[in-house]
Amino acid sequence: MKEGAVVLFSGGIDSTTALYWARKRFEPVRALVFDYGQRHRVEVKMARRIASRLSVPCDVVRLPLRELLRSALLDDGRPIASSLAASRREPGPPSTYVPFRNGIFLAVAAAYAESRGCRRLVVGFNSVDTPDYPDTTEAFARRMAAAINAGSSAAKGGRRFRVQAPLGRLSKKEIIALGLELGADYSRSVSCYRGREVPCRRCPSCDIRRRAFAGLGMADPLLERLRKEGRA
Repeated sequence: MKEGAVVLFSGGIDSTTALYWARKRFEPVRALVFDYGQRHRVEVKMARRIASRLSVPCDVVRLPLRELLRSALLDDGRPIASSLAASRREPGPPSTYVPFRNGIFLAVAAAYAESRGCRRLVVGFNSVDTPDYPDTTEAFARRMAAAINAGSSAAKGGRRFRVQAPLGRLSKKEIIALGLELGADYSRSVSCYRGREVPCRRCPSCDIRRRAFAGLGMADPLLERLRKEGRA
């Protein structure tokens, strides 16, 4: 019998691929989406649509991080970098880094999963394309799993949690290629940091996405859909 899993799901390329990956391995699968005050909140709407199309149960957690933390993704007044290269010229983590965001999400997801008898947490962490984000590495996922097991019923003899990051060592191009093998539909996955379904095509996230699809020699399914709808 397959074991259930909770996927931390934003609706972007990485988490969409992770969701398709999880559906092949676990049953049941649930998607957990976070509305944390991000300026690109359109991802919440699109994530729900993707989950609905896959008949995957989806819950949205609302967290008031905009009131508590500083990040350009939380619209703190700092501009979004104009490209990936510009972002990497910033000292320290990029302005789009949200302090300990994935740690916060995993803590909530662990409690959510434990309440449903589930011990598998699947994340789309990818540290190859985003080396400046400390909470996207495989090492971080392992250490969070250790903390979760130390602070949950696993510490009292319950089943242990596993945080699985199947994309951790893949480039964006390789992630998309894997997703296509799994039948992933990227036409509703959004990546733009500027908060639009129609991407700006300039921010670091759009830059990475554009390069990946170009490297595969194919058009971005999101742009193809928007063109057909007369929106791009």
